[in-house]
Amino acid sequence: MALFDPTILQSGEYHDWLVQGFILSIQLTVISFALALPFGALVAVMRTSTSRLLRAVGTTLVESIRNVPLLAHLLFWYFAFPELLPEGLREILYANNPEVVCAVIALTLYSGVHMAEDIRSGIRAVPATQLEAARSLGLGRAAAVRLVLLPQALRASVPPLLSQTVNLWKDTSVATVIGAAEMMYQAARVETASFRSLEAFTFATLAYLTVSLLISAVAYLFQRRYPVRTAA
Repeated sequence: MALFDPTILQSGEYHDWLVQGFILSIQLTVISFALALPFGALVAVMRTSTSRLLRAVGTTLVESIRNVPLLAHLLFWYFAFPELLPEGLREILYANNPEVVCAVIALTLYSGVHMAEDIRSGIRAVPATQLEAARSLGLGRAAAVRLVLLPQALRASVPPLLSQTVNLWKDTSVATVIGAAEMMYQAARVETASFRSLEAFTFATLAYLTVSLLISAVAYLFQRRYPVRTAA
């Protein structure tokens, strides 16, 4: 009779893998969202600018990023982008978890341009008189946009931005293709090591579902608490 059952230790190890994957998926979502939101706001302002050059740059960014699949973005940033870097920067990247870094870059850009379109719709929903009033008070255009237009536009854009956050959370699963040890990667790792497909992928499915429903609930409660009012 064995003194201990090695499967007990293995089960604990598999559990740790899944929890680590869940935590990394959350981290990818939070970091990418924190970077994508200001990037999206900047692109939205460029898209609504009075400058033809800024509008052209904003449009180019949106169309060139959102019309390429996320998978292609991930593969580009992980395999092609490092080759464009000087050797010193490439070594720094490879020494600092390049799978996670490249996943964050791809998720940030991909989510950012979709958020930009939501924020642009929010900007267009703000009455033009708001900007005119700010200008009449002596604010320059940049200050009026930053202090008056963007806060109102962001508030109007919260529900669709939260929907984009759900998409971002689910999109983190694609990072498994470049070896980022997020939840799907760890679920597949557990399945390969233990053949416990049911437990591993049920955990991942329920985790994605739970977090998605929580974010959707926040969006619903926000809409109930702060209904969007259209200008007369």
